[in-house]
Amino acid sequence: MIKTGAEHTASLKDGRDIFLDGGRVADATTHPAYRGAVASVARMFDFQSAPENRDLMTFETDTGTRANRIWELPRSYEELKRRRAGLEAWTGLHAGFLGRAPDHVASCISGMYMGLDQFQAFDPARAAALADYYRYARDNDLYLTYVIINPQADRSKSAAGQADPFLSAGMVDQDAEGIAVRGAKMLATGGIMANEVFVTCIQPLQAGDEAYALSFAIPMNAKGLKILSRKSYEAASPSVFDNPLSSRFDENDAVLYFDDVKVPWDRIFVAGDIAMTAKQFHATPAHVYQNYQAQIRLAVKLKFLLGIARRIAEVNGTTGFPQVRETLGQLAAEAAMVDGLVAGMEAKGFQYGPYFIPDRHTLYAAQALTQQLYGKIITTLRELAGGGMIMLPSSVQDFADPELARLIGKTQQSPAASAEEKVKFYKLAWDAVGSEFASRHAQYEMFYAGASFVVKGHSFRTYDWAAAGSLLDAMLASYSLDDEVPARARAAE
Repeated sequence: MIKTGAEHTASLKDGRDIFLDGGRVADATTHPAYRGAVASVARMFDFQSAPENRDLMTFETDTGTRANRIWELPRSYEELKRRRAGLEAWTGLHAGFLGRAPDHVASCISGMYMGLDQFQAFDPARAAALADYYRYARDNDLYLTYVIINPQADRSKSAAGQADPFLSAGMVDQDAEGIAVRGAKMLATGGIMANEVFVTCIQPLQAGDEAYALSFAIPMNAKGLKILSRKSYEAASPSVFDNPLSSRFDENDAVLYFDDVKVPWDRIFVAGDIAMTAKQFHATPAHVYQNYQAQIRLAVKLKFLLGIARRIAEVNGTTGFPQVRETLGQLAAEAAMVDGLVAGMEAKGFQYGPYFIPDRHTLYAAQALTQQLYGKIITTLRELAGGGMIMLPSSVQDFADPELARLIGKTQQSPAASAEEKVKFYKLAWDAVGSEFASRHAQYEMFYAGASFVVKGHSFRTYDWAAAGSLLDAMLASYSLDDEVPARARAAE
């Protein structure tokens, strides 16, 4: 099924337990804290279902039906690039500000499916559950989020060592029907508007943590599942003109609490095995495939931010200044680097069985570099804008007063835009760079792939050190002390 926006929105009216500001949210699709983001996701589904986007956004499955390319399993370099084109087009609808749009976790589950051999070696029954779930999610065009991090408590202790043994979601019981799960997981980014959640742990687990070594998927309205929403930036942004990004793309983040949630065996991929919980990411293409999608998203987002940078210079009349052109040239080089790394990880890709996978180290190199890059680019935009993003009318309502509108026209002058166009642009620029919504994105881009030492550890682990060492050894072997000081002369000394 190629889902439409209306169909996805209707699917969210499922009785899920969302809690915000001390109360339960009856319907996220109409609530002022979420409805703008829900509508933005609906536009994504309308885009994919439009007849003119059929080839761009969908592919033919093994059963002859069509599905969104987010579920595609490329078998060649060309197929990988074709999938990327679809992801780029979809990401353009939100300029990269939906970090957990439907294409992210779909990429993770698809990568796990590509590594089905690892699950079959572990447990054929769990492999069958994963294979069935991949097809189910693909064929029903599900929007998935995930929770793969334990709550921050005493970081010096393992999950089992916390004062409350069920602070982190763990297995409390199992029977012939499935397992019961109790405790919390984070961060369910996009969970408010997702259909289902993939629950597991990407953090290292220790001996004794077997109860937390889980991997399963359940609907967001599962009995006993509570969605504890963070503050909504959308709720504080009722005007699209004043807050064009936060009013429409605040995907929300939530802590999920599992109050003895029952998970059936046909939805369970790992239960109680620490080694397999780690292998599902790193012994399969899952971790690479999901983060490859994230770099595609980031490349689009940086292109959007560079559009802001160039427009700042145009609106301020500084494009001809040598120092401004130098700054824009630096930004252009940095954005092109990310584009080049995405293309490089595709060009250096490798076969994993029948599937073609992006190069691991190029991916992790991109993540290590872009974690540092995003904050630098945001700071550069601030420097280019100066006070322009701050000294703006208080709200769109100021334009309704003729005298205020006259003064706005007088004080918001630009050589390249009308007063209204300048205010509109700088309101957007501030929402991307300096608002509370923008601050959340700065934090998100720093940590979505993990702490810096974790990301750099992946880069260390996957680099071809042997080749580097061989080059060094060959150079060392090309000369010796005997070439400079004959052996007999040294012996005489």
